[in-house]
Amino acid sequence: MSSARFDRAELESLLVGLRPKLHRYAARMAGSTIEGEDIVQEAIVKALAAHDGGALVERPEQWLFRIAHNAAQDHLRRRQRERSRTTEADMTAIEDLSADAEARLAAATSLRTFMRLTLAQRAAVILTDVLGLSLTETCEVTGATLAATKAALHRGRAELKALAAISDEVAMPKLDPAEERRLRRYIDLFNARDFDAVRALIAEDIELEVVNRTRLSGKQQASTYFGNYNRAADWALSLGFVEGRPAILIRNPQADNAVRGFMLLDWHNDRVVGIRDFRYAPYCLDNADIRAIAV
Repeated sequence: MSSARFDRAELESLLVGLRPKLHRYAARMAGSTIEGEDIVQEAIVKALAAHDGGALVERPEQWLFRIAHNAAQDHLRRRQRERSRTTEADMTAIEDLSADAEARLAAATSLRTFMRLTLAQRAAVILTDVLGLSLTETCEVTGATLAATKAALHRGRAELKALAAISDEVAMPKLDPAEERRLRRYIDLFNARDFDAVRALIAEDIELEVVNRTRLSGKQQASTYFGNYNRAADWALSLGFVEGRPAILIRNPQADNAVRGFMLLDWHNDRVVGIRDFRYAPYCLDNADIRAIAV
């Protein structure tokens, strides 16, 4: 359909429903649930801008995945330049699994393991085996030919099968004592619902994002965020790591203390200058490497 029949309200509604699926793709492409959310946000901004600019949209879902695919590629190129990482070579092809087994293996594979595949293999496996797109739809998203997509899918599946037998265990990261002290104080005050003391820890120009909900700037706006937590009873905070980064885990005491989200804090001179709260982005927990730290 054209953009004249696919209005902005319809696009925004589609983005709400498709966001978890877009994140599954982006997180696996980036090997990070956190960076996957960054890619999704970039894709959403680009999609809305393209629509407002009069872009013709014939198949909205494939169009959005194409934008997310391009955003992921841009993100990975930037990251590669920053880290000066070298591209790994393709592995020798191994026999295919059954279709059902391939899908189960791909869905259960850790984000870190996906990074062992080449970019083309990663895209083909994720779109086909994780998200269930057809080969034709996968070609439309990636822009690759059918032959190239089939080859990438075959090699990617074979690589995942070989990697499945290798332990993916990684040692628990080390937490800097000063960072631990700051985080534990923040958590203790939050759990005690002493939000006046919590507010005293944040900077006047704090930037706060409740992922998938809202963005707030400055201490005055951030006060509404703490007020919302004060009125809720379905949370308790604890210390942990998310993808190797120090994080605050949001648990649900009404559901066996299961992790329902996490917070990432940025500090400057013992003041919190940035908060990213993933409480309302449960899709970001999918295959995330989350580790709790003992009290």
